[in-house]
Amino acid sequence: MTGPPQSGGVREILVIGYDDVSLLDVAGPVEVFDGARRAGADYLVRLASVGGGPMRATAGLRLLTEDLAGVTGPVDTLVVVGGFGSDSVDGELVTHLRRLAGTARRVAGVCTGAVVLAEAGLLAGGRATTHWAYCRRLALLHPDVEVVPDAIFVRHGRITTSAGVTAGIDLSLALVADDHGQDMARRIARWLVVFLQRPGGQSQFSLRAQVPAVRSEGLRAVLDAIAADPASPWTIADLADRASMSTRHLARVFPREVGVPPAQYVERARVEFAASLLDSGDEALAVVARRSGFGSTETLRRAFQRVLGVTPGGYRARFRTTYEGENRWTSLSSCTRT
Repeated sequence: MTGPPQSGGVREILVIGYDDVSLLDVAGPVEVFDGARRAGADYLVRLASVGGGPMRATAGLRLLTEDLAGVTGPVDTLVVVGGFGSDSVDGELVTHLRRLAGTARRVAGVCTGAVVLAEAGLLAGGRATTHWAYCRRLALLHPDVEVVPDAIFVRHGRITTSAGVTAGIDLSLALVADDHGQDMARRIARWLVVFLQRPGGQSQFSLRAQVPAVRSEGLRAVLDAIAADPASPWTIADLADRASMSTRHLARVFPREVGVPPAQYVERARVEFAASLLDSGDEALAVVARRSGFGSTETLRRAFQRVLGVTPGGYRARFRTTYEGENRWTSLSSCTRT
């Protein structure tokens, strides 16, 4: 989502917090946007809370904020951060959030900042994610929100939400890339010594969740069918038939609505499915390739390199080195909506 700078040639990034906020939820996005500013981006970062003054963060540290009441807007980007204080945000914060979100170009929620956005009614009818430990709660308290538990961040229209804590860095890098391109985002990621795009974790894939809301019922049926069976030998004729469209019409509207051509979308869906097989089992790469619709290990390897920039073997090794053990699966299972 790109857009011109505000009047005065800057994009104001307003980070909104409250007492008992997570320090890293604040620091991650601030470092990304301010790092981009130092590299020449047109950002002005501000930190605000209800009443202004010192805001209590992790370990009792205090951050100096400006008063939300004094922020008249419009601001370019609202970033609502998370922390244990999200359990008890007051009505005044919600009121200010609704007021400022009404004119902001885009809104973001880091970690349990998504819970605050939901309280303000900004996630109603949309998709979102949050820290894995709060996914279940978000889904139960706000059944009008489609919670996507296994995602680093989720875009829905002008609102983007991220998983817990450090995922705010991933979200912010993506927003910088929207505004100033991948090269700028890559420079900031290198400076912060983080992945521009993670090879694993609270999965970055969730391809279906990253697609903007499509208006066509036929296209929605196509996307759901691909998600349900990515290994199927989908041809443009198969997809057109599923959408009740001509092949020519589908080829025209699919990239416009979804963002990529049909073949590229199918490839990404197969990579996502193959990655889940690599995450959860010890099957040989030839078996993974066959089960995910690639047919050969070489085709699987080329697809992984195109989509993720890593080989299937490298993905499996890196994932297991970083996320070894059962904690991840216990954590993610607790996100499942009941």
